[in-house]
Amino acid sequence: MAIKDGISYELYNLDKKDTIIFLHGWGSNKEIMKVFKDDFKEYKLLFIDMPGFGKSETEEIWTTYKYAQKIDNFLESLNIEKFCIVGHSFGGKVATLLNPKYLILLSSAGIVEKKPLKVKLKIKLYKLLKPFGIAKIKKLFVSDDVKGMSENMYQTFKNVVDEDFREEFRKCTSKSLVFGGSEDRAVSPQSNRKIGELLNSSVTILDGDHYFFMSSKNRETIVEEMNKLLKEEQVNG
Repeated sequence: MAIKDGISYELYNLDKKDTIIFLHGWGSNKEIMKVFKDDFKEYKLLFIDMPGFGKSETEEIWTTYKYAQKIDNFLESLNIEKFCIVGHSFGGKVATLLNPKYLILLSSAGIVEKKPLKVKLKIKLYKLLKPFGIAKIKKLFVSDDVKGMSENMYQTFKNVVDEDFREEFRKCTSKSLVFGGSEDRAVSPQSNRKIGELLNSSVTILDGDHYFFMSSKNRETIVEEMNKLLKEEQVNG
């Protein structure tokens, strides 16, 4: 593990030319993405803790665009080209903004879905009680995604949670693959299919939840499809 410009990262297969970059989802870190560590022997692998997660500490308030700029600058400082980026959930939005040659999305966030009635009622009740300024109210109503996080990351979450990224997906010129989980409650199969449509990409829905790629069987499918796409680089060039 190393830290550069406040970002904790790990690099593997240093003797290889092209790099596959892995970006984790919200509330996670590079460790979960290292499940792919032994799957790509022909490529350099870069696992990153985005600011505010894992060992990349920060006191700043972020937006998705600010994250993308930070990662872009970080890659440039390491002299790593944006050959292929794998992004899970929130990391998928950052990866899309980076517009790599090859983009692999694992249940990417970015399509705003309808909130369940229970969540809508919770939000409405919070807004009614908020003017009373009781400190405990926030703790009762805060999302599980930010429980235990610092105030700056809570504000960051509010910045990124309900972004509509349809136009960003539409503008992305990367050669792409989209994968999703059939039982995913965070990013529905319908949202994954919509992203695939916007990217003009194939979409593969596999058995499992938001972390469907943790299954060795599913990961085998993902790696196989990725290798087919990435081999274009060797054939064409």
